[in-house]
Amino acid sequence: MAENLSDQPLDAAVFVISVAAQLSGMHPQTLRQYDRLGLVQPGRSSGGGRRYSPRDVVMLREIARLSQEDGVNLAGIKRIIELESQVEALQAKVGELLDELAAARADLSQVHASYRRDLVPLSQSALVVWRPKKQ
Repeated sequence: MAENLSDQPLDAAVFVISVAAQLSGMHPQTLRQYDRLGLVQPGRSSGGGRRYSPRDVVMLREIARLSQEDGVNLAGIKRIIELESQVEALQAKVGELLDELAAARADLSQVHASYRRDLVPLSQSALVVWRPKKQ
C-alpha cells in the first residue's frame, strides 16, 4: 500500500478502518476510541462503516506524535485540535476582513478623486474651529 496520501483529495473518505490504522501506525481499536472521543471523526459509508480521508490519517499521525513524543494526554490533544480549528477559522475571517478593507479603501480613493479642488478630505479625527474674538 502506498504511503503517499497526496494522491487523494484531502477530504475524500476513502480508507476503511484497517487501512487507516495501517497508514497511521495504530490499532483499529485505537481509531474507534478516538472517534468516540471526538478526536477524529471519519465519514461513514451507507452501511455505517467508518471511512477515513487522507486528512484524517494525517490527524491520526499528529495525535500519535503529540501523545508519544510530547507526552500530551488525550484531553490535551482534543483541546489542541479545537484551538487549531479556531485559529484556522479566525485566519479565514481575517482574510475576509482584509479583502473587505481593501475594497473599502479602493472605493474611498475613488470618492476622494471626485472631490472638487477646494474640498480637502481630513485624515485626522479632530476638527479645529476658528472663532473670532469678541470685541
